[in-house]
Amino acid sequence: MPMWDNVRQLRVAANALFAAAGALLACGLMHQIVQLPVFAIRGIDVSGETGHVTREQIQAVIARELRGNFFTVDLAQARAAFEKLPWVRQVDISRVWPDRIGLIVEEHRPIARWGSTALVSEEGVVFEAAINSVLPVFTGPAGTAPEVAARFRECETLLAPIGRRVAQIHLSARRAWQLRLDDGMVIELGREAIQTRLAGFVQAYARTVAGLAAPPAYVDLRYTNGFSVRGGKSAADPDRV
Repeated sequence: MPMWDNVRQLRVAANALFAAAGALLACGLMHQIVQLPVFAIRGIDVSGETGHVTREQIQAVIARELRGNFFTVDLAQARAAFEKLPWVRQVDISRVWPDRIGLIVEEHRPIARWGSTALVSEEGVVFEAAINSVLPVFTGPAGTAPEVAARFRECETLLAPIGRRVAQIHLSARRAWQLRLDDGMVIELGREAIQTRLAGFVQAYARTVAGLAAPPAYVDLRYTNGFSVRGGKSAADPDRV
C-alpha cells in the first residue's frame, strides 16, 4: 500500500516534521534571545593574587578577548589569553549570573632567577618577568629547571644547621652540581651521592671549616672520605680535611 494511503504512516511523518520544525524554531528563538542586549557583560570580578599583574594588563586582555555576551563569550580563549601575562600561573574564569565574568588569578611565586634572563617559580616553571628582589641564581641545561629547583630546596634544608644559604646552584651538561653559598664559598658536589656528601660536610663543619681563620673560598666534596678546602683564590694547593 503506498504511504499516501496509509493514515498511520502519514501521521507519524507529519508529527516528525512538526517536531523538527518546532526544534528549529526553538533554536532560532534561543539564538535571538541570547543575542539580546540584556545579556551583555556588565562587569568583571577579579580576585586571587594580583601583586604583580596590573589592572591595565587585565583591562587590555578584557578589551581584546572578551567578545560576545554572557552566553556567547569564549571562556577558554579568554583563559588562554590571561595565562600569557608574564606573572600569571593560571586563571579560573567563569560566568557569574546574570551579567558578570569572574576571574580568580594565581601568580607565579619566584624562588630564583634562571640565568640572567628569566625567573623560576616554586614549581620549577621558567617564566619571563621583571623583579627587583635579590634572588638565588639557577643555571643548567634547558628543561632542567624543575630538577634544579628540587635540588635547591634539598640543599637549603641540609645547610640550615650551619646558617648558610644557597646563592647560586649550577647543573652542568655532564650532570655535575656546584653551589655558591651566601658567604661566597663554592662547593663542588659532583654527580653522585649529593645528599650524603653535603650532609657529611655539614656534620663536619663545626670542627673543621668553622675553625679556620677565614672561610674557605672553595670546598671539594668529591672525595670518598673527607673533602678538601682552599682558603683563597691565590692558594696554590687545597688542604685535605
